[in-house]
Amino acid sequence: MKATTGIANPVELLLLGHAGDRRCGVDRRVGEVTYADMRGAVTQYAGRLRAAGVRPGCRAVVVSDDCIAAITSVLALWWHGCVPIVLHPTLRPAEIGFIVRDSEAEFAELNVTPEHEAALRAELGEIDTERRAAGRVGLLTELGPNSVDQSTLPPAAFRETDELLVQYTSGSTGRPRGVRHCLRAVNAILRGVGSMLELTPDDVVLSTAKLSFGYGFGNSLLYPYAAGASSVLLDGQADPYNVAAALDEYRPTVLFAVPRLYDGLLHLSEQGKAIETGSLRLAVAAGEHLPGQLATRITEAFNVPLINGFGATEVLHMVVAAAVGQGRAPGPGSIGFPVPEVTATIRDDAGRPLGDEIPGRLHITTESAALGYLNRPEDTARVFADGGVYTGDIAFRATSGDICHVGRADDMLLLGGHKIAPAEIERVVRGIAEVADCAVVGSTDPNGLEQATVYVVARDPAHPDKVRKAVRSALRTSLAPYKRPSRVEIIDELPVTANGKLARFRLRRQLGGPVDSPEGRT
Repeated sequence: MKATTGIANPVELLLLGHAGDRRCGVDRRVGEVTYADMRGAVTQYAGRLRAAGVRPGCRAVVVSDDCIAAITSVLALWWHGCVPIVLHPTLRPAEIGFIVRDSEAEFAELNVTPEHEAALRAELGEIDTERRAAGRVGLLTELGPNSVDQSTLPPAAFRETDELLVQYTSGSTGRPRGVRHCLRAVNAILRGVGSMLELTPDDVVLSTAKLSFGYGFGNSLLYPYAAGASSVLLDGQADPYNVAAALDEYRPTVLFAVPRLYDGLLHLSEQGKAIETGSLRLAVAAGEHLPGQLATRITEAFNVPLINGFGATEVLHMVVAAAVGQGRAPGPGSIGFPVPEVTATIRDDAGRPLGDEIPGRLHITTESAALGYLNRPEDTARVFADGGVYTGDIAFRATSGDICHVGRADDMLLLGGHKIAPAEIERVVRGIAEVADCAVVGSTDPNGLEQATVYVVARDPAHPDKVRKAVRSALRTSLAPYKRPSRVEIIDELPVTANGKLARFRLRRQLGGPVDSPEGRT
């Protein structure tokens, strides 16, 4: 796969270097789109940005589910020299408003339903008024006609370490943090994981992870477009039924998904539903832990090689991976080996490397490391340290050389590829009149996949069903679907340690999930 060495703007690699008649993407709204079609749409959009006075170099929010229009927006913003921030419509208006304020975005593209757009415009209108009253650039939400033939103008130039893309990820308190990526990072992942994928112009890529997340952004845009391949853009919920329908309709050659989605497809197959996988040549699983038994079931049922990957938003995409198949399956906790040009070490709290079989903090050295967090100097200094990135995971290196994952250094949950802060869920539940206290912990379901459980202490223990109903109602109202716990358990009291802190490890033990020592968690 080609990398961006010597290229000043990613659109030169992703859009301009391929045969115009080749298909670059397809979605249910517009059908198939060629690279020539995309170039025309991108240059027209970039011309409208220029005509509207959108400042090159500014950050711009794109609120959209996966579709051709979202890809067009990102590429046009890059052409114009802007820094895109892709957000999914399941975020509430207040959450999007926070990101707009935090990032100081100067432009917003709203590709959402009319009802959602009205709510977002009200939120963004307040921000626009605040900025203009303070004498600052207002938030542009309208584009006029293209008065400039942008196709005659070259794409804007980015230096290797200029900010190119911001992706928001939840922090340990649930407060989103903007991760600042650069062109150097794009180049690095194309040389790293890209070399393992071996995509060609004949490949058709289907990703169940959304563009608004690092995993999906690489899957649906960076990797296929760099190879001159095409990607299938799925809007709506990526559940097993919709993905099975997409496999049948679009016949992809490469499937990117999270382990629990593969588990769901296998469950449908076991129930007698035909799952069309004959077109696949490769499957990729990442976003959460892949149990060895599930990996074996995937390779046997789909009859294709499987790449089991591990990554983080702070390093843009996967940095540790293993090929599964031909009798090979991940050992207990194994997440594989560092991908090309990546170094993974296990370190103690002082940053010193540890020997084999000794658990410690997972540290990644790679050129795909982000520039840091946006407006979070303390977090940046803590995470981007010792010449690389601390992922927030506890792991150890086996004597065989592979990296084995033990758990999160904090209490972050990893559900279907999304990092979720328990504190964010707990704030919603604690606001319910019927709830006295609560705690959210992760455990594993019977298939070894991580799930979230909220433990609730009821104000009136005599009516647990009423409390459980109130909790589920609040979760549906206040949280995006992927943030909602799978289980609600009513208990008499939450366990605490000797110094009065919540003993989450005891709740995990009660669930039968992985148990960490109280010193390893807060």
